[in-house]
Amino acid sequence: MICGIDVGSTTCKYVLASSEGEILAQAYERHNTRQAEKVLEFLTRLEREHGLTPGRDRVFFTGSGAGMIASLVGARVVQEVVAVAAAVERLHPAVRFVSEIGGEDMKTIFFTGDGSSKGKHVLMQSACSGGTGTFIEKTARKLQIPLEQLAEMRYEGYPLHKISSKCGIFAEADANTLLKAGVPVEEIIASLFEAVVYQNLATLTRGNTPMPEVLLLGGPNLFFKGLQEAWRHHLLKIWKERKVPLPEDQDPALLISVPKNALYYAALGCIEIARREPEHVGVYQGGERLRWWIEEGQYEEKKREGRRGLWTTPEELQQFRIIYGNSGRSDSRLSLRKGRTAPDLSRVILGCDFGSTTAKAVCLSPEKELVFSCYALSRGNPIEDAKALFRQIRAAVGDGEILAVGITGYGKDLLKGIIGADCAVVETIAHATAGLYVFPDADCICDVGGVDVKIMILKNGTVSDFRLNSQCSSGNGAFLQGVAERFGIPLEQIADYAFRAQAMPQLTMGCGVFLQSDIVNQQRKGWQAEEILAGLCTILPLNVWIYAGGLNNLAQVGRKFILQGGTHKNLAVVKAQVDFIKSKVPEAEIVVHPYSGEAGAIGAALIAHEWWECGGRTRFRGFDVIENLTYKTTTSPDTVCKWCPVNCQRSFIDVELPGGKGRPWSKVPLPEGWERVIVNNSCPKGLVEDVNEMKVIKAALEKTKNAYPNIADFVRKEGFRRVAT
Repeated sequence: MICGIDVGSTTCKYVLASSEGEILAQAYERHNTRQAEKVLEFLTRLEREHGLTPGRDRVFFTGSGAGMIASLVGARVVQEVVAVAAAVERLHPAVRFVSEIGGEDMKTIFFTGDGSSKGKHVLMQSACSGGTGTFIEKTARKLQIPLEQLAEMRYEGYPLHKISSKCGIFAEADANTLLKAGVPVEEIIASLFEAVVYQNLATLTRGNTPMPEVLLLGGPNLFFKGLQEAWRHHLLKIWKERKVPLPEDQDPALLISVPKNALYYAALGCIEIARREPEHVGVYQGGERLRWWIEEGQYEEKKREGRRGLWTTPEELQQFRIIYGNSGRSDSRLSLRKGRTAPDLSRVILGCDFGSTTAKAVCLSPEKELVFSCYALSRGNPIEDAKALFRQIRAAVGDGEILAVGITGYGKDLLKGIIGADCAVVETIAHATAGLYVFPDADCICDVGGVDVKIMILKNGTVSDFRLNSQCSSGNGAFLQGVAERFGIPLEQIADYAFRAQAMPQLTMGCGVFLQSDIVNQQRKGWQAEEILAGLCTILPLNVWIYAGGLNNLAQVGRKFILQGGTHKNLAVVKAQVDFIKSKVPEAEIVVHPYSGEAGAIGAALIAHEWWECGGRTRFRGFDVIENLTYKTTTSPDTVCKWCPVNCQRSFIDVELPGGKGRPWSKVPLPEGWERVIVNNSCPKGLVEDVNEMKVIKAALEKTKNAYPNIADFVRKEGFRRVAT
């Protein structure tokens, strides 16, 4: 018998065949980073159930994780594209173009000529996740879409939005922006399918035309119906534009096929190549050496290549937990009241932070005492996030009086008018306010959130400089969470797993895409999930301070550092941060905000409190209005902005609100009782539809310009002008 095994970045597949090529068994399973263990499980199963025999039968490997494992069992390694091409030539001789999309790589093969003169041109992309299946799945998890639902979601019939196709991290940022702007998840997923196909066609064809027939392989192409629809749409469009001759008696869509066994073509190709090789090549030697590697050998290798874990002695770890385990809440000016006496919620100031992954809210008393705190996981829509959050607040406050409302985060601009917020606070200001209220003598605040990193350098109690990184996810919590989710580790258990590691791999600082590739390489070497998580926590400070912040000399920043943001609820990250900062500034004092995840909401509440103290009267619309919000989103040719050549594909979010003025004159008419919020515009001009609205804005700008003239421009014109004498 001949066995072909494909060890991929996320899954393992095997196909067992007779020497004549008849398929006897096949399987496809996720390995959850344990590639060697899954292969040993496969081989043991094949020996027990199908009689795979060492010394007689042959095994051929392919895939990103095949190299080291194959040598331990006597197998031969076949390059992935060579294996796929061999299977396609055998099973589909008429195919001229193949696209295989895997978990973290993509391949295209162009076939030319026929018979003995048949050739192939191969292109691969394995450094960026922008056009692969992992990115689609990761975004679906963010939107809380089960994989079963994702597989049935469609491409056709939905408005498409601009999502970067060149970089998986930029694409994630684009998807997050759409999600926070209220774009329906169906449209975001359709746009992701568009981006994946565009990336494959733009990057991996290099100007060549994919000729019919076309074969789509790999898990994403097989499982996602919407992705198949996107392929058919674009390929038919290309054939029409480039006048590719097509059979007149056949539906062009049938020239694009996805075989039912699309997952197994690399493994099938191994079998095809094995049949061409001499019988002594790739003879299976049994699984004993592989078992030894799993149980003993990999640990010796790790000791040579890796570094110690996050702690040296149990006493050191215990001392760290004593200092940072409770984040200093008991002595904080913001201690949440707990005990027999219930907090007074009769009159409160609300602060809300509609962040990238969660929405947080706090209630302050008129004396600035923190009396209530809650959060809700982001549902992918700011209005739904607001409903979920205010539901919890209402249950706690009851008939209490809301004195003022401050909001911050990605959703602040959309929600300010809808909920009647009094203060829409820039995130940097909100986080600085929260940090300085608790630690007024701080020199630096480091806030690590879900998709961004904020470093605020302070002087005399104010922000003198700040660094913000909102594109690359290598130093933020979402990247760490995404890796943990792939390992099947819950968010709240990341620190426990990371602290178990006695050694960890040395990962590369920098771009999240390259870091992801580095993780795959470490998995091949046998590093386990908890060890990789420890390595990620260790590399996070370098990405935060050096890669994102550009701060190589922390001693110039100051001596007292505040750690904020939800990511710093993870004690393993805090341990890595403390060790890194101390290595640069030995005398540094490092504190964690007592409510690091809620810091943005606390800052918004403090600013709203100041506004209220100055005589402000809240515009809060009330819990009933928010709970009963009715809204609709429109993205169509009529919503495109025409004020400049960019032509932004805007979205109109129309909300039914008491006293809404409506827009009967709009291209997308709106009756009275409704208000419109415009999102996805690239500049302030996109916030208006009508020329009359534009005139009002221009008049206001001119009024401001006249009231506050540009002195530098005045000096440039008048200061050196010759005066006639």
